[in-house]
Amino acid sequence: MLFFDYSSAFNTIIPSLLTTKLEDLGLHTSLCYWISNFLTDRPQSVRVGNCASSTLTLSTGAPQGCVLSPLLYSLYTYDCTATSSSTIIVKFADDTAVMGLISDNDERAYLEKIKHLENWCQENTLLLNVSKTKELIVDCSKKQERHYQHVRISGTTVERVDSFRYLGVHISQDLSWSRHTNSLAKKAHQRLYHLRCLRDFRLPFKVLRNFYTCTIEHPHGEHHSLV
Repeated sequence: MLFFDYSSAFNTIIPSLLTTKLEDLGLHTSLCYWISNFLTDRPQSVRVGNCASSTLTLSTGAPQGCVLSPLLYSLYTYDCTATSSSTIIVKFADDTAVMGLISDNDERAYLEKIKHLENWCQENTLLLNVSKTKELIVDCSKKQERHYQHVRISGTTVERVDSFRYLGVHISQDLSWSRHTNSLAKKAHQRLYHLRCLRDFRLPFKVLRNFYTCTIEHPHGEHHSLV
């Protein structure tokens, strides 16, 4: 498994390329032009207290925090797909993973897919952050340990790890749940401390229950779907 990291993914969307992709998907021309107009010539400045920076006009990328941006990014990358039956690409907004099934020590399809994705990123102006891109090998074979070729992107070797947190789930090379459950238990214990502090302040039971539900039982970001 190769977990890709992009540098400012939403900021690198090219409106003209996005318009072409949307038209290929069958969207009405007027809607495509409306989206293109929305993304171009956007004035932007930063304000801190009473001080504001000079205004900069942007014609690339999608606005951070805009509810439309994740959808536009997903449509922008819709044509980034697997090219063989032994590889798949899992995408959730800008979280992308390539998974390859290696049989008989044949890594060609997996490595070719990675190279294809690297070229696709260059063609679509997406910048890969190789230092944060990680590879995880899951080998359930009971035979002698195998040695797999290290992945290189743009001349840099990708770090190989024994676990990785993807969409809120810790995936380990042995596919056990120990690391994930231990992480959740640790966070729960930390938040229970704050719950006890709130109880000592004699806050109403309804407030304590809401705090428990929001931060311990269903914390935001801990229940992403891998589907």
